[in-house]
Amino acid sequence: MAELFRVHSGPLLRYLLRLTLGDAARAEDLLQETMVRIWRHPENFTGEVEALRPLVFTVARRAAIDAARARGSRPQEVGEVDEAGADAFGAEEPEFERVLVAQVVRRALLKLSPEHRVMIVEVHFNGRTIEETAQLLGIPLGTARSRTYHAARNLRQALTDLGYER
Repeated sequence: MAELFRVHSGPLLRYLLRLTLGDAARAEDLLQETMVRIWRHPENFTGEVEALRPLVFTVARRAAIDAARARGSRPQEVGEVDEAGADAFGAEEPEFERVLVAQVVRRALLKLSPEHRVMIVEVHFNGRTIEETAQLLGIPLGTARSRTYHAARNLRQALTDLGYER
């Protein structure tokens, strides 16, 4: 069990951070829940520790889905109001839906060229201006503007191709 944790905990925590949209506390809780589930059923985890990664990640994904469903089935606690999850009408977006949307966006981003992907990530996710991103990447401002425009257009198309329409 210690070897399994040593080999898989780092990549697994990074994966869970993406699933929880950067919520470190939830990701660590899910990592712990994943390891407990594995510990309870050692018969499913035999063989080379390195070869178990797909199975470990499947357990983690299921733990994340179960946790999202559990949070959705009970009343929201006072301290957990998330303004970022509210839509234009003020309704809360379910956590499970946010995780699924994040996965679809991640798949769509992978369909972009590396040049377009970095522009989307820097401008839309990291909050940099196009000017800051151009300077960061060492490219002319006009090139950065063009890449940002084309990246957004290609991302919209990739999202449509994946069946996501908002």
